[in-house]
Amino acid sequence: MRSKTIPRLVRALPYKRTTRCFSTSPLRFAGQVRIVEVGPRDGLQNEKTPISLEIKLELIKRLAQTGVRHIEAGSFVAPKWVPQMANSADVLNHLLGHPPSAPYPITYNYLVPNLKGLQNLLRTADDVKPGTAPGLSQPTEDTDSLPTPPPSPKEQEEAESAPITSTEDPNEMPSDTSGVNDPVKPASSSVLGNQTEISIFTAATEAFSKANTNCSIAESLNRCKEIVTLAKSRDIRVRGYVSVALGCPYEGPDVAPSRVAEVTASLLEMGVDEVSVADTTGMGTAPRTRDLLKTLSAAGIANQDLALHFHDTYGQALVNVVVALEHGIRAFDSSVGGLGGCPYSKGATGNVATEDLVYCLHSLGATTGVDVEKMAEIGSWISTELGRENDSRAGKAVLARLRN
Repeated sequence: MRSKTIPRLVRALPYKRTTRCFSTSPLRFAGQVRIVEVGPRDGLQNEKTPISLEIKLELIKRLAQTGVRHIEAGSFVAPKWVPQMANSADVLNHLLGHPPSAPYPITYNYLVPNLKGLQNLLRTADDVKPGTAPGLSQPTEDTDSLPTPPPSPKEQEEAESAPITSTEDPNEMPSDTSGVNDPVKPASSSVLGNQTEISIFTAATEAFSKANTNCSIAESLNRCKEIVTLAKSRDIRVRGYVSVALGCPYEGPDVAPSRVAEVTASLLEMGVDEVSVADTTGMGTAPRTRDLLKTLSAAGIANQDLALHFHDTYGQALVNVVVALEHGIRAFDSSVGGLGGCPYSKGATGNVATEDLVYCLHSLGATTGVDVEKMAEIGSWISTELGRENDSRAGKAVLARLRN
């Protein structure tokens, strides 16, 4: 009697089918994921020791050969606020005139904090190659070359008293193993498709906006609109950042997702092409990342208009990446060797390391086109050059395996 009753009771119990998570269904959910390498800008801006133009250009040249297609190269911000970015005009000059060879066309991004920053960028581009804009495409290849709450530079308040970009003459430089197939074949002369884009930034909290740019969120959005208007008149793609989306150093970890959605929507409505929602402080957790993404979707913001930018202060960056992948996000910012930090967010450590991110994505069946072994070698090299610890665990493990 008992043996007959138990099966009937089991059949009577309610059963709810659950959706399998990303980590147990990699091939079902994985696809092409775009990596935005922010090391040369976001990664270097907070370093204390001066970094030469030669080191920056060498870093960009090496990154260009890994298969990454989107690189933050500099920032047209006043040198007195972010000294490491003082030679960004020289970086732009070199990349326009002598772009490094690469397996794929690359978009080089420059942060501009205000209208004058964009005007200086355009002036530099026109001086290098008159008529290059609109679009700022780079048509020539450097035959001597061998085959990224985002950071937040402070707004310059007295535009006439201090230049936003370096005025020195540009310094000229002397003359596959990822295990993941990339569906896009390399172009025979990929530099022909290189592009220059700009990024702008605002914040999700009033306190951070005031500390960072000395203005309210509404005022910062008005400044952004001026920049976008000029950029679009020159056919330049614009990327937006929303800082402190998952935690603020002044207002704490509980940033309202609705506020992030409102600011993100405002950027998209003014013509920004993509918004990188940034966990500037690294306070984000899986539940709060999920809630934020649900709120963004509910506000009508499409996944393809978003990227996510995680700092790894509390070791949660890759967990949050997987949550975002489950939600459908397919673009992420990262920094080789885990370089980075925010000068206006004390205690915030570097961005999620590109090597760690790529290794994680490949393990889930995603395609990035990025060679993790080459990236690991770069992480080790730049960390040595800067005299700092290599913060990529996957990078160090990959190199240890290669050297055994």
